[in-house]
Amino acid sequence: MRSSWSNELVDLVRAASGGMLFGIPLLYTMEVWWVGSHSGAGRMALVLGLLTLPLLALNMAAGFRSGPDARFRDALADTVEGLAIGIVVSLLVLVLLREIDGSTPLAVGLGKVLYEAVPFCLGIGVARHFLHGERAGSGDDDTAPDERALNPTAADLGATSVGAIFIALSIAPTDEVPMIASAMSPVWILVLLAASLVISYAIVFVAGFVGQDERKSHAGVAQRPISETLVCYLIALVVSAVLLSLFQRGGRPYGDFLTRIVVLGLPATVGGAAGRLAV
Repeated sequence: MRSSWSNELVDLVRAASGGMLFGIPLLYTMEVWWVGSHSGAGRMALVLGLLTLPLLALNMAAGFRSGPDARFRDALADTVEGLAIGIVVSLLVLVLLREIDGSTPLAVGLGKVLYEAVPFCLGIGVARHFLHGERAGSGDDDTAPDERALNPTAADLGATSVGAIFIALSIAPTDEVPMIASAMSPVWILVLLAASLVISYAIVFVAGFVGQDERKSHAGVAQRPISETLVCYLIALVVSAVLLSLFQRGGRPYGDFLTRIVVLGLPATVGGAAGRLAV
């Protein structure tokens, strides 16, 4: 029973993580918010129906479970579950970004969530095969112990920087970052910061993607799960600050600049986690 519940939890985290890796850039696009806000019930039903078909095909071929769905009935059940996960995760992130709150009309909220759920659900469909494999360098190695400890650390820090830049570069110059930041209270900034750390940890150390067990056993500098997550989040924040400054989205007042850094830090952190999975 415990093993069954544990496996189910890992499957759900893998699905949510796959959705985050694919869907986070679109969550910072106001055009999608606008389209969702002005979509009628018929159009939303059409989007949901069209989304079901590729997700069903992906679940039959790959899916987010431990193994592919051999039977159509199982694939259909996982498709419904994948749609539900994608919608719930999209809703939670939109609430986190203050794009949906208690004053948002129900129809507007449903439209935003449904349109934002499209890349999330597709990410869920390919989650099990995303970066599937083993990290290189697991065999015998004559490298000195200190060098073995530093090499994976340097590789992870570099991969975090590259992944963070790759995702955040297209978001930093947009108006969405200051728009989202303007709606953030100090308490909500802390909530967003904590959520970014949890998401990063889940993607790299819980979801069961490439080399998870090996990462947990590393003895290098900043190679433990908690320390690696914290250090890589700091790198994502530095990348966010540099990109915002380059695109003239920073400066005084510094409190607003710090809020924008934390807002951009969420997609940068997701990109950094993807980068660490790739090395």
